[in-house]
Amino acid sequence: MPLPAPAPRRPMHTRRVEYQGFQRDDGLWEIEGELHDSKPHAFEIPGEGRWEAGEAVHHMRIRVTFDETMVIRGIDVAMDAFPHDPCPSALPNMQRMVGEVLGRGWRQTIQRHLGHVAGCTHLRELLFNLATAAFQTRSESFAAHGDGLPPPHLGQCRGWDFNGPVVEKVYPMFFRWQPPAPKAPPASAAP
Repeated sequence: MPLPAPAPRRPMHTRRVEYQGFQRDDGLWEIEGELHDSKPHAFEIPGEGRWEAGEAVHHMRIRVTFDETMVIRGIDVAMDAFPHDPCPSALPNMQRMVGEVLGRGWRQTIQRHLGHVAGCTHLRELLFNLATAAFQTRSESFAAHGDGLPPPHLGQCRGWDFNGPVVEKVYPMFFRWQPPAPKAPPASAAP
């Protein structure tokens, strides 16, 4: 279904973001992300430079290598276009993510290592959605693990609602699943 017709308007900015997932021959996995910003008109940032229509203001690429447990084993980053001289000084800090897990709490992990002036806003944005691309790349991520717990994507969106028709069809063993109640602490013995 298309979007409704927009009000009269003119284009001001284009951001393209793309992710690609790969399985390496050595058993590791990689996600490559690319971000490209441009404007349909020339503009200038005083003291920084002038950009022509369609010229990249930001063009950044990242490759994250991870293993079957979703632990990051390596990161490669490139800044092909950036508006300010200090921007590339954020690149070495990207290595802080090596050893972290692409999983629950991912955005907090990014913020802890690369938040504020430790990192680059645009590289953080690429990392935010990279975990989802990694999950989609590894089809094993969708499998039930045999530990009695549902795959981590269940219960995380409307389509994967434990009480919904998709879970009933695809994962009938987890249809209407409820997490186990926390165990009560042991009663302390009176002295």
